Amino acid sequence: MSANDSTPGRYTVAQLAERFGLEYRGAGDRLIAGVGTLAGAGPEQLSFLSNGKYAAQLAGTRAGVVVVREENLADCPTAALLARDPYVAYARIAALFERLPSAPPGIHPSAVVAPGAQVAASASIGPGCVIEDGAVIEDGAILGPLCTIGPDCVVGAQSRLVARVTLVIRVSLGKRVLVHPGAVIGSDGFGLAFDRDHWIKLPQLGGVRIGDDCEIGANTTIDRGALDDTVLEEDVRLDNQIQIAHNVHVGAHTAMAGCAAVAGSAKIGRYCMIGGNAGVLGHLELADRVTITAKSLVTSSIREPGEYSSGVPLQDNRQWRKNAARFKHLDDYARRLSALEKDK
Repeated sequence: MSANDSTPGRYTVAQLAERFGLEYRGAGDRLIAGVGTLAGAGPEQLSFLSNGKYAAQLAGTRAGVVVVREENLADCPTAALLARDPYVAYARIAALFERLPSAPPGIHPSAVVAPGAQVAASASIGPGCVIEDGAVIEDGAILGPLCTIGPDCVVGAQSRLVARVTLVIRVSLGKRVLVHPGAVIGSDGFGLAFDRDHWIKLPQLGGVRIGDDCEIGANTTIDRGALDDTVLEEDVRLDNQIQIAHNVHVGAHTAMAGCAAVAGSAKIGRYCMIGGNAGVLGHLELADRVTITAKSLVTSSIREPGEYSSGVPLQDNRQWRKNAARFKHLDDYARRLSALEKDK
């Protein structure tokens, strides 16, 4: 078989190397039709090694080709693709084998499109969608089943709303934005004023602007601004069940893991990483390249890049209860220690 031979959905090792700018070792004519783990992949699948914890699995893998760093090449029993960062290389290659449902251009008969909406001929509008007056659906955009696009919303070219996504009002999605099922973008922010004995709701008059190449996870909510817009710059990646409050500004290339929450008017820098279930209080600022570890609570602005953590590590319950009782006395302990040091 020639190294150039292939069938649809199948690629030779040599073709993968050429396509992704990698060097290969071993059988360049081997056909690859999918991906798998080191332990589970078969002879027609590609795997990768990026985490040293799994290095012991390399020698016994049955994968047809493995993406490895050069220092792991000697332990690889099969064809190899050499990469500086095997995980990044794998992510790019694996996209070749992703099978997405077809989305033919046109509007499904069960969709409801207001006369004042603009829908590009190349867009795909799925069953049960609702597109309201003033909405714009650009070239190649895909709306899966039961999506709702509210007034004055824009779905950018080549963006994909998987299913049951709601853009409430004044939401603008850039190009190639991916939004997973159940996400709600442009809902009311939590704006209230207390008048003696009751709450008065503040109107939320802003919108939401989401840049190119962003990804919004399932059941994530992004509130529209009270006055100015809530903003996600380009290539922001949000996991599932995240809350972004009104007037938050998230810098480009920032990623947040599941169940994180950012309160109103906080400003997150570029290239930041927010761990799962972490929280950022309102009106704070995080510098570029800040990492917040899981379950941490940010209570003051962070001006310098770096990794930050808060919280109490998991302990045996009996020990935790003892320490919790001591927390109330920490100030007294500190004062007494300071006094003892002065007496020395």
